[in-house]
Amino acid sequence: MSRRAGVPFERGYEKTGKNQPLSFRFEMGGIDVERLYQYVAVELNEDWCKSKPPYFEIAEAMNRRQRYKLENVMAKGVESGEITPEEAAYMQAYTVIGKNGVMSMNCPEIPVRFSATDPVSYSKAVIFGRRMMHNIADYLIRHLPGFEHAFISREAAMLGARESWRIRGKVYLTEADYHNQSRFVDAVCRTAWFIDAHGERISAKLPKDGFYEIPYRAMITDAVKNLIVAGRCISASFILQASMRIQPTCMSIGEAAGIAAAWAVAKKVDANAIRWEELPKEQRSYISAGCLGY
Repeated sequence: MSRRAGVPFERGYEKTGKNQPLSFRFEMGGIDVERLYQYVAVELNEDWCKSKPPYFEIAEAMNRRQRYKLENVMAKGVESGEITPEEAAYMQAYTVIGKNGVMSMNCPEIPVRFSATDPVSYSKAVIFGRRMMHNIADYLIRHLPGFEHAFISREAAMLGARESWRIRGKVYLTEADYHNQSRFVDAVCRTAWFIDAHGERISAKLPKDGFYEIPYRAMITDAVKNLIVAGRCISASFILQASMRIQPTCMSIGEAAGIAAAWAVAKKVDANAIRWEELPKEQRSYISAGCLGY
């Protein structure tokens, strides 16, 4: 909608033009979580996940600096030809409280040659991703203790896009805002998630209690008076977007968009003329910690 309305926009990484990789989530049932825990946490001595069942996570990411014990398990599959390097590159799964023996699979991660902003490429990614999904599941059933009797119990209805199009708004957030922990007078929420740019760069976390703020001006433009953009498509660089794109932050931005829209209708003002800091404090979703930015 923003692009068709003439709003300036960006897509992908400024250096390469490629989007963050898509994912095709699924769930597996029939897992012996206790046996999985014993193998990963006890036998392999993997201490990445600090909690024990019923909540437990497993992960491996071969292209990151952090080394996971399960990388060796997946690497053997590449050596034997049972899975491809792309299928072994990233795997994460975590238990679902209330669903005994079920884990949500945050994978496969589809190669970046498939684009979230090209409909034909996106459709091809669905086919490619579903094949990856089944290959990963079959491999885990054959080789990962605890998965011996597992099966795919649910597949996502659509691909998950970490990043696609982004507007250029009145304020453009960059990586500097993350590291400087920027504050804004019209902040609608705060976030502290690390820079999680799959396929490009995973940044160090902010210090304890550190955070930066998202300003209302990153959600609006001068091009269209009554358009408010919420979620991962706000005005931000590729790297900064890799931090703010997570669901809790996007939900908070969406809440602010709803508040702003209601205020614009009630006061008969254009949405892009609203000064968030002038809304009554009790009606704002978030009160800024003070303006240290611009």
